[in-house]
Amino acid sequence: MLILETERLRLRNWCKDDRDLFREINRDPKVMEFYPMRRSHEEADALMDLVSDMIASTGLGFYALADRETDEALGFCGLAKVELPGILPPDAVEIGWRLATRFWGQGYVTEAARALLSFGFQERQIPQIFSFAVETNHRSIAVMKRIGMCEVEAGAFNHPRVPETHPHLMRHVLYRADFPSRTKNRERQTRINR
Repeated sequence: MLILETERLRLRNWCKDDRDLFREINRDPKVMEFYPMRRSHEEADALMDLVSDMIASTGLGFYALADRETDEALGFCGLAKVELPGILPPDAVEIGWRLATRFWGQGYVTEAARALLSFGFQERQIPQIFSFAVETNHRSIAVMKRIGMCEVEAGAFNHPRVPETHPHLMRHVLYRADFPSRTKNRERQTRINR
């Protein structure tokens, strides 16, 4: 299932040839620096199957991020429902990414994430898209800013699924992008009120 293509990239569902890459990005200490666990081969395989099934049934999930010419998987970038009661509204959708380290620094995540925001707003009519990261995860926060997301004022939170054994990973910052017409209407209203 192809979701979309950009100049250099393809976002699609996962296939069996992607297993090694999926295992790699779930066990690499640099990729997983801001996560409290690494996954075994079996755990990564089970998660990939779960994500693939979710994409097939809902059209949302963490899509395989692949080279457009070779179809080699580089990592993932996707839109997925997220449940964080009391932190995010019901039916909230997050945008997230993870890339094998050998592909870092080439702008792949930014390119894919920009296209996904547009897809989420225009094709899926999602009113708001959220992203969050450990407050010291400067690489991910920089991507959020580059794709036009804004930090939610007073939105920082302690992630309820981060165990107390990893206190340095608990505090997260929260970013949001609004459906473009809502943003334009708010800007227009601000100008009128001045």
